[in-house]
Amino acid sequence: MSSEAITDAPSAPPGPNERPGGGRPRIPYRTTVQRVEQLTPSMVRVVLGGPDLERFADVYAQSDATDAYVKAVFLTPGVEYPQPLDLAAVRESLPSEHQPRLRTYTVRAFDAQTRQLTLDFVVHGDSGLAGPWAAQATVGDELLLLGPGGGYRPAVDADWYLLVGDESALPAIAVAAERLHAGREAKILIEVAGPEDEVAIDTSLPVTWLHRGSQPVGSQVVAAVNALTFPAGRVDAFVHGEAGFVKQLRRLLLNERGVPREQLSISGYWRVGSDDEAWRAAKADWARD
Repeated sequence: MSSEAITDAPSAPPGPNERPGGGRPRIPYRTTVQRVEQLTPSMVRVVLGGPDLERFADVYAQSDATDAYVKAVFLTPGVEYPQPLDLAAVRESLPSEHQPRLRTYTVRAFDAQTRQLTLDFVVHGDSGLAGPWAAQATVGDELLLLGPGGGYRPAVDADWYLLVGDESALPAIAVAAERLHAGREAKILIEVAGPEDEVAIDTSLPVTWLHRGSQPVGSQVVAAVNALTFPAGRVDAFVHGEAGFVKQLRRLLLNERGVPREQLSISGYWRVGSDDEAWRAAKADWARD
């Protein structure tokens, strides 16, 4: 996940550093970069550690969501924030232009023994906020996090699984695929720019990689799902990524394929032409449309 998610699936309860509507403070976890790896030309893996992940481990253990996510907190340079940093207090005391900006990322892995948290960042040059940060991250850099949240876990009573997305959904699809037993039937379709953007997934299930090249984002995965022969039985579908193609697939699955809404996790993580703040402002209308 590379931007704020909006989903038809329920979310997990907020952790102790969240403020779900009451008066609790929102205290971020302070983490530091332990390792950085260039997975592909467009994806950087950052492994984080630090004492605060002891608290994170307690909350993370309460959820088995395969799309578990954290919100990376980016402070505005030059602004003096109250310490200890309480985002609830910041929201009440500082003007909007000084509010921290949040970016949402799927937990690719969390090692409870070593207290190390792995996040995969999609990077497109200098575009965006979190991507450029990840591209320049070095060991010892600090990253503030909120969470975890999340709501999807592969249904145990499904006859087969449909996992679909682009680069932004790749980490969540990978976690789900790695959790599915080898004997389960699954259609896993992932669209990336080209073969060099494929990432190893630890699963014996077949993964179909779709290369869009210069075509619009989502064009290949929409065509592939349209052409897909659905196996018999109850499907559990996870369709996440760029909002435009996700909406197309939502209509296809609900209206043309007759998949019940409760069997779908549908999420627009980002939208072409919009930054994260603009997408968050528009996502409620997108969800209703």
